Amino acid sequence: MTPASGSARSDEAPRPAPGRPKDLNKRAAILEAAKRLFLRHGVDGVSMDQIAGEAGVSKLTVYSHYGDKESLFVAAVRAHCDQQLPDALFDASPETPLPDRLLVIARAFFGMVSTPEAIAGHRIMCAPQVTESALPQMFWDAGPRRIQESFAGLLQRRQALGQLDVPDPERAASQFFNLVKGDAHALLVFGCGACAAPESVEAHLQASVDMFLRAYAPRPS
Repeated sequence: MTPASGSARSDEAPRPAPGRPKDLNKRAAILEAAKRLFLRHGVDGVSMDQIAGEAGVSKLTVYSHYGDKESLFVAAVRAHCDQQLPDALFDASPETPLPDRLLVIARAFFGMVSTPEAIAGHRIMCAPQVTESALPQMFWDAGPRRIQESFAGLLQRRQALGQLDVPDPERAASQFFNLVKGDAHALLVFGCGACAAPESVEAHLQASVDMFLRAYAPRPS
């Protein structure tokens, strides 16, 4: 049935009252509920009604805080990345030796992408019904791209201190994180076994940092 003129369809986001203060506890509850449901059912398999029910709020409250499901998905990805790799990790911090700083970032990144939740999210993004939508690009922009841009900024600042020679910081950032993931991440995504032993992971991360630093060591004048 076609809605009457001037009436709102039930699946459209109601407009929140301008200037109305947000309840931060409800906002956090919505975000956590969305994370759980997206991982359990995929983005397409979850409705705003379900998210509202899981969070214990009304659907109007969900729309008021996040606007639509796609924006909520982006917020969930961004929050997860910010929690695991906070901005402080990418500070120049010249007092911290560069190998130590890169190893800390490598550990945090590998720890983030190797969790069961991250592996499930990666698989969701590869599902045929998702790859044909705008969600993979939204996921990339909210998560991996933001992390790589932050890391590229760190490389540029360390280069200014004479500690690196990086002609293309963006490309180097991509290389670093792909190096850190290595075979271990691919095996987890493919379901080929449990995560490697901690000592094996640590040796891989150390070797990845060492290789990266050798590749971008300052050139002789």
